[in-house]
Amino acid sequence: MWRFLLKRLGLGLITLVLVSIAVFAVAQLLPGDVGRTILGPYASADAVARVDHQLGVDQPIPVRYWNWVTSFVRGDWGQSYLFNTAVRPMALGRLLNSLILAGFAFLIIVPLSIGFGVLAGLHHGKATDRLITISGLSLIALPEFVSGVVLVIIFAVVLKWLPASSSVPSWNPADIVHKLLLPAIPLMLVLFGYISRMARAGTITALDSNYVRTAILKGLPGRVVIWRHVLPNALLPTLTVVFVQAGYLVGGLVVIETLFNYPGIGKLVYDSAYGHDLPMLEATVLLIAVIYLIANLTADVLYAVLNPRVRLSS
Repeated sequence: MWRFLLKRLGLGLITLVLVSIAVFAVAQLLPGDVGRTILGPYASADAVARVDHQLGVDQPIPVRYWNWVTSFVRGDWGQSYLFNTAVRPMALGRLLNSLILAGFAFLIIVPLSIGFGVLAGLHHGKATDRLITISGLSLIALPEFVSGVVLVIIFAVVLKWLPASSSVPSWNPADIVHKLLLPAIPLMLVLFGYISRMARAGTITALDSNYVRTAILKGLPGRVVIWRHVLPNALLPTLTVVFVQAGYLVGGLVVIETLFNYPGIGKLVYDSAYGHDLPMLEATVLLIAVIYLIANLTADVLYAVLNPRVRLSS
């Protein structure tokens, strides 16, 4: 188990280094000059050059990358040009807001997706299975910004049931539903397709296994067979998908948070890119990559713990 864990951790660190190089390189390709962005379009060339020198953006790219990545590891994420504040506390605060939105969507859609996926697997080949499968595939193909705009028009503009602009709610359950339901629905629609399909496939595989046939031949009731033999094995690969989608959910909130003006890390990434705020942009994107890698590592470790054949084969 330790060998399996160290192997996955090593691969994750290599991936993180490659991601940091890609993030830094892409940030340097953004149009515009940092000094010009800070001082404005009417500043003199000498003033812009002085600001660029003070910030170190006129140094060679390898030097700037090394200074940035070593400072990030030490916890010094720099100062935001756009918001004029320290990057680290603001990025972590926005990440917490995104986790609140993602957690709300997850608490609702994961049980529903697993339930419908298992239902489709139990009725494999029948009308119920076809209806759930087609619905899941259709929802996967539906872009989040399209469903988000449609929901805003229906529930915020026409019916006026929910606000078009979302914000961080209080701990009041009614306030949570009122402020987070509309931006959470597009996320839930996409996740439903992935999780339900995996739960369906796992259920079908478990139903065709020898141990389920043996349980049925022993005369066990159908409910006991499903709960004790089918579900524990059917949901094993589904857990991996759930954790992977959790990482995607945090990193894929740029469109939804921008559309609903929600103060999360996705909205912060968009604002930083638009405002050419390199310290904030690089830190937030790398932070999202860290969250995604942690989610993937957790999925691998959990799957290996629940399925010893995985870690033995590795």
